[in-house]
Amino acid sequence: MTAVTESGAVSRVVPESAATGPRFGWLRERGMGASILVAALSAAFGVVLVEATAYIGAMLQADPYIGDSGTLAAVVAILSVLLIGVALYVAAIVTANTFATIVAGRTRRIALMRLIGATARSQRSEIAGRGFAVGLLGAFLGVVAGVLVAASGLYVAERFLGAVPEFTLVQPAILIPAVGVALTTWAAAWSGSRRVLSVTPLQAIGGSVERSHQDAAARPARHVGALLLLIAGAALLVLGVLVGLITPLGVVVSFVGGVLSFTGISLAAVLVMPPLLRLVGRLFGRSATAKLAAENAHRYPERSSRMAIGVVMGVTLVTMFAVALESVKALLTKAAGGTLGAEFSVIMDSFAAVMMVLVG
Repeated sequence: MTAVTESGAVSRVVPESAATGPRFGWLRERGMGASILVAALSAAFGVVLVEATAYIGAMLQADPYIGDSGTLAAVVAILSVLLIGVALYVAAIVTANTFATIVAGRTRRIALMRLIGATARSQRSEIAGRGFAVGLLGAFLGVVAGVLVAASGLYVAERFLGAVPEFTLVQPAILIPAVGVALTTWAAAWSGSRRVLSVTPLQAIGGSVERSHQDAAARPARHVGALLLLIAGAALLVLGVLVGLITPLGVVVSFVGGVLSFTGISLAAVLVMPPLLRLVGRLFGRSATAKLAAENAHRYPERSSRMAIGVVMGVTLVTMFAVALESVKALLTKAAGGTLGAEFSVIMDSFAAVMMVLVG
């Protein structure tokens, strides 16, 4: 079968399996390496988090002064679970954006497959299946890397602080981030590939362009949903602060509020980010380069918003970890009677350094 290529020439349409060569040749396609890296970093982040919080918990239990504090044990457990949730959420957002970018770049190819009889749902299922494979591979690499990092950290800690009784690196909980990363990567690939459903066979011979800002703005249901999520998230964040004045469980309420509000920001980014980026671009002067960059940010809103939301997420995570770790240190200091031992300070600072590197 033949089809018109971008250059206007007539070429034979080759089935995707034959075009890519080996069965897993698609792993070499553009964007797949980034997706595997994101999944691996998320899994490694979760594994290190599980091992570090288990180690801190063992240290607290071994301390004769604060070892019996049920509040501290609960706070450490809650912090571990919530931070793993943050890691999975970030992986899902980044992976969804990555697969959305991949789909946007493969619109012509998907349309060609539609032209020779493939359905939109079969194409989407194929992309989602690849997302699951990427998640499994990234989770495996992340678990291995996370265990190695944790083992190195444990060796250093034991050299300076001595061995902590009843602690081992064999923590069954490390399977939680691994399974979570695989599932969230699959779900994110399914979500990011939703544009496949709107690709028509006619686009195989037409131009493949991204939606304009006007087209993106003409989606009121999505923007109303984003606004509702923002309002609900902000309300829960305020409620979490108020509840946190009474019980540590306030951080759980704040976590849910943060997830809802940031989801709202992500959904509304395609509408809000491009005008803001164009405004920022004007601050760089009136040169041709500055004008071109500013107009491109507005001309391709989906691409611009996907790039900008990554920066927003990075700044948010760094701020969150800085505040969370300082809050935990303050709580430990209060529980220890006003003086936090040097070994606890070293462990917490080292933990903060590792987490910041993974976030970066």
